[in-house]
Amino acid sequence: MKNLHHLFAALVLSLLSLGATQTFAEELIIYSARNEQLIKPLIDVYTRETGTKISFITDKAGPLLQRLKSEGKNTRADLLITVDAGNLWHAAREGVLQPVESQILQSNIPVHLRDPGNQWFGLSLRARTIVYSTERVEPAELSTYEELGAPQWQDRLLLRTSKKVYNQSLVAMLIAEHGEAGAEVIVRSWVDNLATKPFSNDTKVMEAILAGQGDVGIVNTYYFGRLLKKNPDLQLALFWPNQKSTGVHVNISGAGVTRYAKHPEAAIKFLEWLSSEEAQNLFADVNMEYPVNQNVTTHPEVAAWGGFKASKQNLEIAGQLQNAAIRLMDRADYR
Repeated sequence: MKNLHHLFAALVLSLLSLGATQTFAEELIIYSARNEQLIKPLIDVYTRETGTKISFITDKAGPLLQRLKSEGKNTRADLLITVDAGNLWHAAREGVLQPVESQILQSNIPVHLRDPGNQWFGLSLRARTIVYSTERVEPAELSTYEELGAPQWQDRLLLRTSKKVYNQSLVAMLIAEHGEAGAEVIVRSWVDNLATKPFSNDTKVMEAILAGQGDVGIVNTYYFGRLLKKNPDLQLALFWPNQKSTGVHVNISGAGVTRYAKHPEAAIKFLEWLSSEEAQNLFADVNMEYPVNQNVTTHPEVAAWGGFKASKQNLEIAGQLQNAAIRLMDRADYR
């Protein structure tokens, strides 16, 4: 009888252990550089549809990358979500992501918006384009990023700080298009035309244009969308540059499965779902971005800004040339 009790107890413990393992296996842990309000609606929908429990930790991209490196094999993170291809490229280079073979991801996400080694995938798209005062600028006066350095924009150009990865990626792409020497000429011409020192964020750039401190600037489209929601009578508009050449510079928010993910298959399934038509509508719309899945219609408010030809250069370049871009901007006195 005593042996029977021991056997029964062992069986109960075994079943409890199995149950705990299965419960844990259903939970995904995400490290996210995107704000909670931008990802929680998607997580809630996915949990309702699949029963998969998802927890997430939010922080800036740099600290999250350092955390993954420090945790190594002991990390509980299954997925890294962050903004800008430069950040995703760094994560892959630092060895914290793993290659993912998925026909669904390859089908849903254009080749230039994902890592050639399949370690990261774009999930939403934003354009970094020209914004201008509708009171003081005619669209016909604008043409390209390069021409913002022309004499007509002397003391009329406003920019965000070079310390932000968005501008580093933009300059990296200019290096890819013009070579380092050519890109430096362009950036120096921008600096010469600045109406005032660079601002800390895109919203301040637009507010300064509205205040008359300058007439044109370069911003991410979703910042414009946020400001437009607050003020439908905004005296600003977007202009799509380089339509006769390379196209508008675009960038992404995206994700990759972590190298030491405890639940890689579940992480891949969630990543595939994020690229689906259902999720793309949510993912892009919530932050007024563009979907990466070309089968998904852009939100009407975003579509109202007009269509444009986008650059098709692989965004891996934004990471590969980021250090060169930072050095170039420093030499050009773009702070």
